[in-house]
Amino acid sequence: MPPLKPQATYDDFDRLDIRIGKVVDVQPFPRARNPSWKVGVDVGADRIMWSSAQITNYEPAALLGSLVVCVCNFAPKNIAGFTSELLILGAKGADGNVIVLGPRSEVAIGEPVF
Repeated sequence: MPPLKPQATYDDFDRLDIRIGKVVDVQPFPRARNPSWKVGVDVGADRIMWSSAQITNYEPAALLGSLVVCVCNFAPKNIAGFTSELLILGAKGADGNVIVLGPRSEVAIGEPVF
C-alpha cells in the first residue's frame, strides 16, 4: 500500500471538476504504448469528452452505457497522437486489474462529485 500523500486543502479539491459521466463509445487504441481503449464519455452540458483508458480488462460492451466517475478539467494530454481530455477514475483490484469507479445507484449524467 503506498503511503498517504501530503495534506491538501479543500481549495485544491474544489478546483477539480469531478463528475459522473456515461460511457457512450469505446474504440480500439492500437497505437497506445500500454493496452488501452479510446473511451467517449458524456459528461453533461452537451459534451462528449475522450479518454485514453488502460481498462482493457473490460470488454467494450461491458463499458458501454456504464456510469463512471471522471475528472473533466485536467489539461488535454497527447497520447500516441490521440488527445485524452478526461481521466476516468479507478483502483486496482486484488488481481491487479483496474476497477472503474462509478456510483452504486442511478445518478444524473454531469452530476458533480463532492
